[in-house]
Amino acid sequence: MNVVASFAALADETRWSVLVHLGRQPASASALARELPVSRQAINKHLAVLEGAGLVESRRVGRERRYEAVGARLSELGRRLDSVARAWDRRLAALKTEAERP
Repeated sequence: MNVVASFAALADETRWSVLVHLGRQPASASALARELPVSRQAINKHLAVLEGAGLVESRRVGRERRYEAVGARLSELGRRLDSVARAWDRRLAALKTEAERP
């Protein structure tokens, strides 16, 4: 997993909104464009970035392509962030202990 590409993809507010929508239910680019204040063409570009980062997958259903969030990838990102947070918590606790030492 390319963590940097994943976080870069999530750094855009529109892509984050797209991912939140897809986390609720799979959708086509057209359906997402109706729900978000973005054109269908822009949604397609955002979906390409998210798919390239492995955060969404697509499959053809009839004449349209439906996208859905990849839960395993998102869970892995969450675990990595949690690991960083725990390390910072340990550092801050050690700093607090030192600061409160007489």
